[in-house]
Amino acid sequence: MTNTFVSDYDILNTFCPEKSSINFSGFKSVLEQGKIVVLNMNIAVYKNLSKLIAAYLKLDFQSEVLSQLSNDTIFPSVFICDEFHEYVTSTDSAFFAQSREAKCINIVATQSYTSLLNSLKDVYSTKSIIQNLINKLWYRTDDLFTIEDAQKQIGKEDKTKVSKSISENAQETNYNYITNSLNSKNSSVSESITTHINTDFIYDTNFFTRELETFSCLSFISNGNKILPPQKIRMQPYFLEDIKRQKKKDNYKII
Repeated sequence: MTNTFVSDYDILNTFCPEKSSINFSGFKSVLEQGKIVVLNMNIAVYKNLSKLIAAYLKLDFQSEVLSQLSNDTIFPSVFICDEFHEYVTSTDSAFFAQSREAKCINIVATQSYTSLLNSLKDVYSTKSIIQNLINKLWYRTDDLFTIEDAQKQIGKEDKTKVSKSISENAQETNYNYITNSLNSKNSSVSESITTHINTDFIYDTNFFTRELETFSCLSFISNGNKILPPQKIRMQPYFLEDIKRQKKKDNYKII
């Protein structure tokens, strides 16, 4: 574990500098001063090191946030993590459960619930983390574990199923050798329509795999007092606004 920090000169200077060069003394001063700490390490280049630093940095932040519960003053904080499945640990569920009292907002993004399960190797820890994240946005996915969990959380509803059948009865039927067809006399046609109510998931599997377009998602969010009805919403990518502003600047027509 420690060999990584001494085997590479750049890593040694970055994470093990002289005391006089240290500019990060911990999250206590960061929370008090309202500063932002960003970990920007390419996991493809620093695979083991990035996970190691991310784990310690995250645990240090979580420890400092929860320690505020014993203080008179609590400083609001935010934890944001993309590709959360790369840095998830089993202790995150306990932090998410208690961080609300410490006024900490957690925003995490992962490829799928199976990705979390693959990292944790424990289905109960995975479900514990998922259920502690109240607000959820599900994008298009083929992962059945994610789909089934989302369907169960959203619930079921009564759906009306209609079946139709048509039958024909004839008393006299003759074969016409000229037209090579059957000709019926005294025939009757009857149609029957059956309607029944069936309880099924509100959103089926096809909705998650095919009906969710790019930049659209299924929302399951709260307004602070109650959970809003789940609905499909359109997300607005930030870079599209930059493109629109550039087109206006260049006097292009925006469609």
